[in-house]
Amino acid sequence: MTAAPGTHNTSTSLMHKRAISAFHAQAHEEDQRKSARRYVSIAAAVAAVGGLLFGYDTGIIASALIFVTQTFSLSTMGQEWVAASLNIGAIFGAVFSSPISDRWGRRPAIMAAAVVFIAASIGCGLAPNVAVLICARLGLGIAIGATTQIVPVYVAELAPASRRGGLVSLFQLVFSLGLLLAFFVGYELAGSAESWRAMFMLGALPALLLAFGMLFLPESPRWLLHNAQEQHAVSVLYRLRGHKDVVRNELDEALVVRTGKHNEGDWKILKQKWVRPALIAALGIAAFSQLSGPNVIVYYAPIILSQAGLGHSAALLTSVSVGVASTITTALGIALIDRVGRRRMMLVMLPLAALSLFVLGAIFISSAPLSGVRLALMIVSLLGYIFFNFGSLSVAVWLVASEVFPLIIRSKAMGLASATVWFSDTIVSLITLSLVEALGTTGTFWLFGGVNVAAFLFIWKYVPETAGTTLEYIEESLRHGNFYKIQKK
Repeated sequence: MTAAPGTHNTSTSLMHKRAISAFHAQAHEEDQRKSARRYVSIAAAVAAVGGLLFGYDTGIIASALIFVTQTFSLSTMGQEWVAASLNIGAIFGAVFSSPISDRWGRRPAIMAAAVVFIAASIGCGLAPNVAVLICARLGLGIAIGATTQIVPVYVAELAPASRRGGLVSLFQLVFSLGLLLAFFVGYELAGSAESWRAMFMLGALPALLLAFGMLFLPESPRWLLHNAQEQHAVSVLYRLRGHKDVVRNELDEALVVRTGKHNEGDWKILKQKWVRPALIAALGIAAFSQLSGPNVIVYYAPIILSQAGLGHSAALLTSVSVGVASTITTALGIALIDRVGRRRMMLVMLPLAALSLFVLGAIFISSAPLSGVRLALMIVSLLGYIFFNFGSLSVAVWLVASEVFPLIIRSKAMGLASATVWFSDTIVSLITLSLVEALGTTGTFWLFGGVNVAAFLFIWKYVPETAGTTLEYIEESLRHGNFYKIQKK
């Protein structure tokens, strides 16, 4: 039978239209995915400004304290209190900001921390006496502690599993940039006895950027689900993922976990046996991230090296190179952490960090001035330690803690992990120079080398691989006792 005239042409035309329609639909879907990817990246970058504040206010005291001492005629104890007040405030900020984050949301909590940053920065700059300055520095510490608790959790809950490592670790990279910015500002503004006031007040500018930027970002979809705002959570997830199938799968996992959760997210849950593996892993990495010595190198390298015979200018130049190297290696760690994995990176790099410190300590056995091969080997060992420690432990510390805890207790537990970081940092800051006096430069570097070995053994035994897994899958593994057997999903 012969087809009617025009039937073949009509059929072909319909096929063409369907093909074109399918092509446009696929192109539209791809545009949505790209738009969602950009949106997640922008959200993570804005939130990471909290890391810039963290780095700036941590580092600026090194330049400002000289002039603060002149203005207020500070004793040694007075200098210690001005410097340590930020760390003390950070411990409290990390712990007590979690109820705000749980009750009002991650986004309002970050904005509140930014407001405290602004007020405390201005308070430091206008301080009429040392008591007011210490109180303002305590306020800065509270804001920093809150930021280190909330921002990694917020970004972890926004990011897709495949990109979570790099996006959360952006916080640590921006921290390194904040330190460099603080060194640069301190150098540029040094000159008058009152220059410290401007150094502190400039910290308000990035805090303004953080507060303003958060106005345009969404709330964490997982916090919304946890607080019975499912419709809002779905709309946020569509903006973050750009594909309905991905959103559906993520919602299904989140709802399954929520159905099986406990009714109240209080501190008592952290005492329960099923949560204990996550608590051990997160707090252990938090402690080792500081006890392994990174801030010894960042803050005390000039003093230690100059005492060991290196000239003051050369020691300062070495310190600057340490700052640059830490920023570069953190960026490399962020680029690799989702591909290589958190656990694998740390297990490969920490033994090399320990070896670098052992070699560094051996160089200073001789009291002869550093020169020639010894000087070159010292620089290589120092930068090697920065590369292998900062590129692994320092990159993973905020990330692992933001991943391993169940949603119901995640904010509070992250606050505990952040407080552990600050408490460990305070201990190291208080004992390092005393260790140099008691053990010598060689003994001090060897001691911290041994701590890096201990960190390796701890990670090998207690820290699973979480790369490429959803937060809900990690939580389910905890509940079923399979935490140490987590596999990529």
